[in-house]
Amino acid sequence: MLIVQVHVHVKPDCIQSFIDATLENARQSVREPGVAGFDVIQEQEEPTRFVLIEAYRSAEAPAAHKATSHYAAWRDAVASMMAEERRSVKYRNLFPSDSNW
Repeated sequence: MLIVQVHVHVKPDCIQSFIDATLENARQSVREPGVAGFDVIQEQEEPTRFVLIEAYRSAEAPAAHKATSHYAAWRDAVASMMAEERRSVKYRNLFPSDSNW
């Protein structure tokens, strides 16, 4: 398992458009065989900040995800909505066990 947290800061006037595009990407992403989970969360105190929590079944799955048309559509749609460059942090899974995903 590979867990990736993508931290995103969007422009205030782009919040709803970002949510719409990101939820569509998430709905399509969870259908991919290499994706175990795809959570989208929004910070309560600062609603322009989001975290995408992506759980992949293998080290190769993120590249397969980035090769999909829904990822490309999301990437292109949200590019101009960013208040700053998004950043990602990669984690290894400890609990629950990979088989429980």
